[in-house]
Amino acid sequence: MSNYLWFLLAALFEIAGCYAFWMWLRLDRSAWWVVPGLLSLALFALILTRVEASFAGRAYAAYGGVYIVASLVWLAVIERTRPMFSDWLGAALCLAGALIILLGPRLHSS
Repeated sequence: MSNYLWFLLAALFEIAGCYAFWMWLRLDRSAWWVVPGLLSLALFALILTRVEASFAGRAYAAYGGVYIVASLVWLAVIERTRPMFSDWLGAALCLAGALIILLGPRLHSS
């Protein structure tokens, strides 16, 4: 499976896991929200190890850009709040940085 799909799946599970804690601690939902939150965060960690990268730090850094974009999509779809233009602009810059980090080793080996 491609790194991009692993990054997307990792972002989905990380955001869902953190959102479960948000629901419990910030929106006064049941403490039972912690159970799927912990499961989701464990799946996030497992999925992120599937990324093909020589170094964990580089994989995590590149993932950061994908996470930011996925967070804004979550904001729009799940929380039904429209991200601002500046949100998308910042996300585009972060995603560009993530691509540079991810593709950098290939450029150096050529």
